[in-house]
Amino acid sequence: MKKINIIPAFIVILFLNGCSDFLDKELQNSLTQEAFPVTESDALLATNTTYTTLREWFYHSGGYPILDFMSDDAHKGSNPNDQLPTLGPYETFGHTPSQDGLDRWWNTLYLGVKRCNVVLDYVPEIQMNPALRDRYLAEASFIRGLLYFDMVRAWGGIPLVTSTNPPASLGRSDAEEVYALIIADLEVAVRDLPERNEYSGDDKGRATKGAAKALLAKVYLFRQEYTKAEPLLMEVINSGLYGLEPVFTDANSVNGNHGIESVFEIGAMQLESTDAGGNQYANTQGVRGTPNRGWGFNRPSLDLRNAFEQGDPRLKGTIIDLGDVIDGVTILGDGSTPDETTDEDGNVIEVECYNRKVWVPGTTTITQWGHQRRLIRYADVLLMAAEVLNENNKPGMSIFYLNMVRARAREGNNSILPDIMITDQALLRDIILQERRYELAMEGHRYWDLVRTGKAPEVLGPHGFVTGKHELLPIPQTEIDISQGTLSQNPNW
Repeated sequence: MKKINIIPAFIVILFLNGCSDFLDKELQNSLTQEAFPVTESDALLATNTTYTTLREWFYHSGGYPILDFMSDDAHKGSNPNDQLPTLGPYETFGHTPSQDGLDRWWNTLYLGVKRCNVVLDYVPEIQMNPALRDRYLAEASFIRGLLYFDMVRAWGGIPLVTSTNPPASLGRSDAEEVYALIIADLEVAVRDLPERNEYSGDDKGRATKGAAKALLAKVYLFRQEYTKAEPLLMEVINSGLYGLEPVFTDANSVNGNHGIESVFEIGAMQLESTDAGGNQYANTQGVRGTPNRGWGFNRPSLDLRNAFEQGDPRLKGTIIDLGDVIDGVTILGDGSTPDETTDEDGNVIEVECYNRKVWVPGTTTITQWGHQRRLIRYADVLLMAAEVLNENNKPGMSIFYLNMVRARAREGNNSILPDIMITDQALLRDIILQERRYELAMEGHRYWDLVRTGKAPEVLGPHGFVTGKHELLPIPQTEIDISQGTLSQNPNW
């Protein structure tokens, strides 16, 4: 386990300035693990660094949105041959333990955990304002819980690293142990983080009590512990601190950065460097060709396009088509990419189009680096509330929150997207899952939703999904090899 257990001295040099005002700090020199952090200013710097992981390109499922590829929402995208051997297999569930991206994602998540552990191990010993110290510890706990939640969903039981000096060899912990740590971390965050309105302007983007409650509720939702999720979601809703942007596209655009709908987002700056504060997530998916806004990966599927209800504005708020004009820019696309791709029978199976949700106004690829990815939106909170209330036999409350999301999507056009009146639990369960697809498509939720609801074999089986195997990703083969037998592989891999 060398990749996750060695504590290199250079880790403290990675405290990068960056993604919003609270990360805009001077770099420090000549620091070692033994000498850092020891002061109150060190504690701030160490805490800020826990957020830096979220801007790492590899944090986003190894650099490419492979979880969208694995769902029915998207294809690999870009031109047909670009990264085909390395990314194409995810679409057809032909990926292997040695597949590109898995090791980078794994290592980056553990790097983030290490950064959190620096705060959790050393900051308690620093002489400083106790309330501020508790907040820093809560921020690190929130980030660590977020990272481990990604890991347990992706790989199940994984090695638990809970200090900066772990054992030389670590095997896999049971998934229940991982969830226990996640829940404990997020309970600390719920207890000690401020509400969003308690932060000053310079601290926009920090984890909040509302974000911790929403994330903990999502954890309980994945565990089907609906009675535990319900009060957390209702507290977020009843706080009055969040709402829906009037215009759907603003929920993910620059107009909604740190806005009323943003429960937790990754801050970024329009700079072509992660070290300087940029985030390559949107550049990877930006329009390819004319205008040149990025690489063009993660192309919305025809299945997603055809799923939207007639007239739903979220279709154009999700998919950029050739010929669209956005911010005065006409989308012409990539000359090396077919406008349409057909199968051997001549049926159109893919068209050139792009992810609207990562569009950033501008004329170069650099502006795309400033996209601030929403990890938790208030619309997601409302749909989670609708789901848990339905499971808790409260259909009237469930459809109330479901219809709030649909009402925003209508944007004042009452001739479309009528309110849902169905209260049958089984039917409403499927309706809510579909609404999550319309609302959250291309945001990395769909694959997890299909797996956790047991719908993956039905929906993804035709794409290659195998029950008992593809609910989890394979442990990267490099980690299996490094462990010299300590780590076991997931079933059927």
